[in-house]
Order: sequence, then C-alpha cells, then structure tokens
Amino acid sequence: MSLLLLVLFSLASLTAAEIRHADIRNDDRPIIAFDEFGFTHHGQLELNITQLSFSGPPNPDTSILSKLGFFLCTRDAWLHVLQQIEDAEITCALGSDSVKKVFTFDALPNPIPTEWNLLYPETDADQYTLVFANCLPQLKISMNVRSAMYNLEGGKSDRRDYLSAGKTVLPRVYFLFSMIYFFLAAFWISVLYKKRLTVFGIHFFMLSVVVLKALNLLCEAEDKSYIKRTGSAHGWDVLFYIFSFLKGITLFTLIVLIGTGWSFLKPYLQNKEKKVLMIVIPLQVVANIAQVVIDETGPFGQDWVTWKQVFLLVDVVCCCAVLFPIVWSIKNLREAARTDGKAAVNLMKLTLFRQYYIVVICYIYFTRVVVYALETITSYKYLWTSIVAGELATLAFYVFTGYKFKPEAHNPYFVIDDEEEEAAAEQLKLDDEFEL
Repeated sequence: MSLLLLVLFSLASLTAAEIRHADIRNDDRPIIAFDEFGFTHHGQLELNITQLSFSGPPNPDTSILSKLGFFLCTRDAWLHVLQQIEDAEITCALGSDSVKKVFTFDALPNPIPTEWNLLYPETDADQYTLVFANCLPQLKISMNVRSAMYNLEGGKSDRRDYLSAGKTVLPRVYFLFSMIYFFLAAFWISVLYKKRLTVFGIHFFMLSVVVLKALNLLCEAEDKSYIKRTGSAHGWDVLFYIFSFLKGITLFTLIVLIGTGWSFLKPYLQNKEKKVLMIVIPLQVVANIAQVVIDETGPFGQDWVTWKQVFLLVDVVCCCAVLFPIVWSIKNLREAARTDGKAAVNLMKLTLFRQYYIVVICYIYFTRVVVYALETITSYKYLWTSIVAGELATLAFYVFTGYKFKPEAHNPYFVIDDEEEEAAAEQLKLDDEFEL
C-alpha cells in the first residue's frame, strides 16, 4: 500500500496547476492527490467544497472526522510520512508532523454542512501537492472540490499568478519558440522557391510540420498566459490540443516517410511501410486522447493512472515503430551498394540514413528520458529549464532534418565522379574485411 501511495503522489507532479474542479463520487481511496504547485512566500490556496456526503457505515460523528481532511506536502516530507506509516509510528498521514494540515473535517459545525469555503495562506516557499486523506477504510465520500492555488505577485493581493513558481515564465518561452518556428517556416518557403525545380513532395510536408509546430507553440503560449492571469485557459486549450494532435501525427509521419526514402529513393511506399503508418497514426490519436484526459482531469480521477500508463505505452510504441523504416532503408541500401554497381551513390545514401537513424534515437531519448530526468532533479523554481531543454532538442532535430534533406540543384547523392566511385568501392572492401 505504501508503494502505491508513493506512485500516486509522485504522478501528481505531471499535471499543470490551475483552477481545478473535481467530482468525487463514492470514493474510498485513502489518498487522493490533486495538483502540485510551487508556492512563493506569498502563496494562497482556495478550497470550495460542495455536495458533501458520506456512505458506507452509519454517518460518522465529529470525533472521528479528524481522520478526514486536506493537507499540503512536499515530496521529501511524503517519503518521511511513508516511513512513519511503515514503522507504525502513525496510522494516518494526517497524524504526521511532516505535513501541513489545511483542513480536517472535525472542524466542521454540527450538523455537517454540504458546502463551505476555505482560504489557506502559504508563506513557506516550496513545491507542494494538495492531498485529500481518508483514513476511515469503510467510509466512502462524495463531494465537489474546486481548488485554486496561486501566488500574489510582489505580495499584492490584487495580482494573482496561477502558474507554479517554476513555470511562470512559460508564456514568454513558448511565444519565443513559436516565433523561431515561424521564421524557420518563412526561410523554408524561400528555399523551396529558389530550388523549386528540385523540390519533392516531402519538402512541402516538412513545411507543414514546421507551421503546425509554430501554431502549436503559439496556442500553448496563449493557453499558459490566460491560465497565469485567470486560472482558466478560456478555450485556448482546445486550439492547443488540436494543433498538438496535428503536429504529433505529421511529425511521426514525416519521420516514417523520410525513413522509407519516400520522394528521395522511391516515389511509393511498400506494404510493410504503409502498415507502419497505419499503426503510428491511430496510436497518435490514442496518445492525444490520453493526453487530453490527463491534462483536464488531474490525478484525482480514479482512471487517471490508467490513462497515464496508456499515454506512456503508446508513446513508446510510436517511437519504436518509426525506427523500423529507417532500419529497412539502411538494410536495402547496404545490399544495393554491393550489387548494382553504383557503390558511391548507395554508400552516400547509406551514410545519410545512418546519421538520421542515430539522430532520431538521440532525439527520442533526450525528449522522453533526459527531459523527464531534468524535471525530476531540477529545483521547483527552475522547472522551466527542462521545458526549454526539450524545445531546444526539438528545434535542433527540425533544423538537422531540414538541412540534411533540403532540395539541391546538384544532388550529392546522384552526381558523383569516378574518384568518388573508386573511393566508395574501397570503403566497401574495407567494410567487408572488417565484418569478416
């Protein structure tokens, strides 16, 4: 049970803090984690509870309601709480001196009201998770919870910042990156115009990926900007999800198309390559649905952990699937370099696709593993740095792809001389000796 509680608590950090509305119905979970938030020295938590009711055993009396309530807890403090429970020092998280009690139900008047409001000031700057604890195993609780965590800018009560202390700069970060991608799109359009005689269909597809990425970042900047000021996205989250969905599908499709050599090596896709696309695209749809559920519900939903696992599994499968076409192209080019007499052409293509394969692996590893590790080890005040690192890696991947596969008037993969042919043949001979 302690391990499960630790997992649930750690997963809470994956959600974005803002004004949340949670509907809890006949829930007997001992721990329900809400949003995580980085408070400054001028932080506040607002709680509004409505439609409160209990079920299970007879209505609990006030004497035992101290085992029901909300508290704030840091990650380090939570580890200490788990250790206390493991050592039988306490039986309920609310009994630990490591947590900050926000409200316990024994403070409610009798009879128990169905609605009440609470304002809790937090002056100790740190990263906290809002948690509800139910230490009465047979008791099921129903309630509607509206939670709002924010910081007062400069200590002024009239200026609220609903973004966590480590993410308050994100609107400017996303806007800056969106402008960079719009500039790249304009630059790519000029390249396509100048090299229009050697442009393939894949080059226009690259343009669409860059434009969708720029629009996605612009909508995310507006989304975070409205959340920062008001606690709600005001509809910008819908546009963000739409462009995020399109960007995800087009990016993975682009990697598959480049990996198969479509437009560069051949104007068609083989059946096995089409099957990869038929797998990747539906999986991206599922991944985006899971992401929407994760973002909109938060960890208090009973199926939230399941959706999080679905998203992670689908993301891993998509990342693995897009590598297969590149491997197939490398294998075909290696065989062709030994048989069709155009050793230099195929060797240069093979080198290109080997480079792209390595870069795709590095991109996937960095954005899925390294960025998450940075988010885990970075101080809560600098969480924006992990997002910047991920965006920089993505930008570098886009630039590399465009540079390596740009349209050329004299394509280096087809225009070669006799010396290059001899050099390639010698290289292939060395490769054979090395393999032996």
